[in-house]
Amino acid sequence: MKNKTLYNYILGIADNTLILGQRLGELCGHGPSLETDIACTNISLDLLGQTRSYFQYAAKIKGEDATEDSIAFLRTERQYVNVLLVEQPNTDFAYTIGRQFLFDVYHHLFLQGLQQSKDVNLSAIANKAIKEVGYHQRFSSDWVKRLGDGTEESKQRMQNAIDDLWRYTDELFHTTESDDEMISEGVGVNVSELKEPYYNKVKQVLEEAKLNVPESKWFQKGGKRGIHTEHLGYILSDMQYMQRTYPNMTW
Repeated sequence: MKNKTLYNYILGIADNTLILGQRLGELCGHGPSLETDIACTNISLDLLGQTRSYFQYAAKIKGEDATEDSIAFLRTERQYVNVLLVEQPNTDFAYTIGRQFLFDVYHHLFLQGLQQSKDVNLSAIANKAIKEVGYHQRFSSDWVKRLGDGTEESKQRMQNAIDDLWRYTDELFHTTESDDEMISEGVGVNVSELKEPYYNKVKQVLEEAKLNVPESKWFQKGGKRGIHTEHLGYILSDMQYMQRTYPNMTW
């Protein structure tokens, strides 16, 4: 039972980086400039690299011939437990940056906590990943400021993105049964304690960007329980195509 709980806990971490990495990968060759295009692609690669580390560990825990690939590609939609925020589409560059920023601030705080995990594998992954995520946070924060304090159009687009994506932020701080058990054993991070520092940091950046902090108190949730927006199905249809069409394929 403990191994199953740890396995589920790891999925709750890794599915976020998997789906967000896949979303960013869609932009390869479509960035507003070559430098920004490469930066977004590199962030995607960072996230997918982190996902591999988590899934390799999860596969060892699960056994039964599980591999990082089978965990990543051969689950159904309801078996993915990523938060709704990371599956939102690349509506425009402002949405891409807004989504990245709202996740990066959380991700950095989360990894700071995971570094203290009693599970040596998770703490080792966090120690490596936090360096990458520190860059991700600087990149997205700087772009929020540039767009927010830029032209009238860039400001409006950035504000629209933050307003629309805000509804998905509260779910970041909900805990599942697996979370609660891992927290009690000193393995997991109590994400509910990250809520106040998260919103303080987000509001600081938005104020520097001369953007309004959304006042809405209505939030959407469900991703951590496998209940997703319509967007995840389209992501999985692309991501899983090769593995579903050519089972057991090897390069």
